[in-house]
Amino acid sequence: MTHQSGHWLVTGAGGMLGRDLVTALATTGGPQVTAATRADLDLTDPDAVLAAVKGHDVVVNAAAWTNVDGAETQEDAATAINGEGVAHLARACAQAGARLLHVSTDYVFPGNASSPYPEDAPTAPLNAYGRSKLVGEQAVTRLLPETGYVVRTAWLYGTHGRNFVNTMLRLAAERDHLDVVDDQLGQPTWSYALAQRLVALGDAALGGRAPAGIYHGTASGQTTWYGLARAVFALSGLDPARIRPTTSEHYRLPAARPAYSVLGHERWQAAGLPPMPDWHEMLGGALAERGLVATP
Repeated sequence: MTHQSGHWLVTGAGGMLGRDLVTALATTGGPQVTAATRADLDLTDPDAVLAAVKGHDVVVNAAAWTNVDGAETQEDAATAINGEGVAHLARACAQAGARLLHVSTDYVFPGNASSPYPEDAPTAPLNAYGRSKLVGEQAVTRLLPETGYVVRTAWLYGTHGRNFVNTMLRLAAERDHLDVVDDQLGQPTWSYALAQRLVALGDAALGGRAPAGIYHGTASGQTTWYGLARAVFALSGLDPARIRPTTSEHYRLPAARPAYSVLGHERWQAAGLPPMPDWHEMLGGALAERGLVATP
């Protein structure tokens, strides 16, 4: 792949995906990268956002309010970052002539489908977090109809930060058995694989090869949290029988979770990119990179 050079800005650069984005961009060797953490850039300050975006060709927004349950009681605060903050970014990108790649979520959907959600499926969030993210999506598509890219992801895990895979590996050392929900379907996605995909999309955008709009940045295939936990154990040389299935009823959380979060990937074709790999293959690669895969 020929990498466009250009100057890239990564917001949320201290988070799980943000750190992977900075690494993925460094390995391509082409672009100059500005890594802005939460401490460096307050997305709710439009003047700061304008100044930060100036001089950049591509902005990848990995900054977000990610506390799903906390958003139920603090929806305004979540929307200030996930909604209005994204609008500030989009306006700044319009002024700077920059492409915006904005990371969104499966939570914009109600989760009651029985086949993968296409990119243009009607949205209807179940919770405050989903509503806040939808405000951001709508800002990108409204303010940057030709240069705005929304990449929805889901079930993200990675080396850095709190996520399901890290939690399973930690609890494996602390408990004999783990009860994991088996009634939510989704696509576990490695944050580094998503970072690489965002870099490829940014390249295609700069090269005029990728139409603006919505893309689904999740692994192919599908499983449940229970299926994912068993796979983590099996690949790491632990006994998957230590994972026991349970239902969402046993884990009452403030925010409702979608039961079905499987996303379709048809639009990648328009950008000349294949769908992302199967979740199980991706998980094996992620664990192998960390030296956690048991060799038979």
